[in-house]
Amino acid sequence: MDQRVFKRPFRMVVTASAMLVASSVVMGSGHRAVALENWMEFDNNSSSSWSQPFDRSFVRRWESQPRRGYTTLSKKNIAPTRAAIDQYEEIVANGGWKRIPDVKLRAGMSDPAVAVLRQRLRISGDLEQRGGFRNTFDYYVEKALKRAQKRHGLSPTGVLDSATRAALNVSARARLRQLRLNLTRLNRLSRQTSREGRYVFVNIPAAQIEAVENGEVVSRHSAVVGKPSRQTPILKSRIHELNFNKEWILPPTVIREDLVPKGRSMSRNGQNVLERYGIDAYASYDAYRRGDKLDPRQINWSSSQPLNLFYAQEAGNDNPLGFVKLNFHNRHAVYLHDTPSQSLFGRNKRAESSGCVRVQGVEQLVAWVLRDTPGWGISRVRQMKRTGETLDVKVKNPVPLYMNYVTAWATPDGVVHFRRDIYGRDGVGATASAY
Repeated sequence: MDQRVFKRPFRMVVTASAMLVASSVVMGSGHRAVALENWMEFDNNSSSSWSQPFDRSFVRRWESQPRRGYTTLSKKNIAPTRAAIDQYEEIVANGGWKRIPDVKLRAGMSDPAVAVLRQRLRISGDLEQRGGFRNTFDYYVEKALKRAQKRHGLSPTGVLDSATRAALNVSARARLRQLRLNLTRLNRLSRQTSREGRYVFVNIPAAQIEAVENGEVVSRHSAVVGKPSRQTPILKSRIHELNFNKEWILPPTVIREDLVPKGRSMSRNGQNVLERYGIDAYASYDAYRRGDKLDPRQINWSSSQPLNLFYAQEAGNDNPLGFVKLNFHNRHAVYLHDTPSQSLFGRNKRAESSGCVRVQGVEQLVAWVLRDTPGWGISRVRQMKRTGETLDVKVKNPVPLYMNYVTAWATPDGVVHFRRDIYGRDGVGATASAY
């Protein structure tokens, strides 16, 4: 709800062209273009001069327009993840890696910390065993760092910033534990999804959504998920209904932890939170039924009265649901939805909601969900956004939905992926969630 990723034969130490050949051996010729495209993406952000800062608009584009990539919940990821476990067992047996000092580094700089960074990138297989000055952040270090950033779900800027340093400083032992734990998750989930012709997967720690059909990612969307204090739940359901331009009924948690504190604060300054945000208050029969509409100026925010009312916000540009809401049966009262706060999708850390999941590019996902429903396509969906018409639509063939927690996995191209343990569910300490 809204409030306003082997063993040395697979190691990632090859050039784009070499990776293309290796990928064709593992995946077959049909995936060659995909593998090459994935690695060429790093070149698209190469700076023309090592001394130039990266383009921050690139970060926003990278975060808000994710590449389709490989399906996360695929049986094809099981063997690569097992190979990754073998690799990290070897890394741990050899002593792991040193912590990178607390210093910001970019291409063209010279610093003793670069030597530590070089060694860290070599151990994980991101940096080739080749020449270069030990303390100089050269072209090879920059390219290797971009690879490492992408594997960790970070924008591949080639700059060693605090988030990248924190991700690289998670111990090898912790990463090994994550791989082992997530192999169990992948085994279970891949068995379930392999039986589905198509499904939607919300990977909570990655803050991303995959629309999957016949084992391939049709579209991938950035998401905003629940903050640690209001976590997005793990569940399995089916998307059975869509609400276009629907009013937002404020849930009890938002009323208690957001609206009432805000109302009390604003009332002390002579302001009214309901008038400010266009929210209507009603006498309440229970959490789901409303009585008579109340005059917002007659509500005593310093009393317990506001906690016992029913609140709703009409559809419109400021409505936190955006123009569409995707419903699925669940006991947590959560859903997927659009949002007027599109700027959040351009951030790397997107655990900002009250538990529901906001969807970037929601029009494409909605059109795909409604594909088998007569009269619906992308043009009709866009029309609903443009006109603001209120309409509830039943999905002819409800689409399976998996909302789950995958923080470590490997894919058939030999890439080992890690994501933040944003809710601390992997048991590896705060370092895996602090970046």
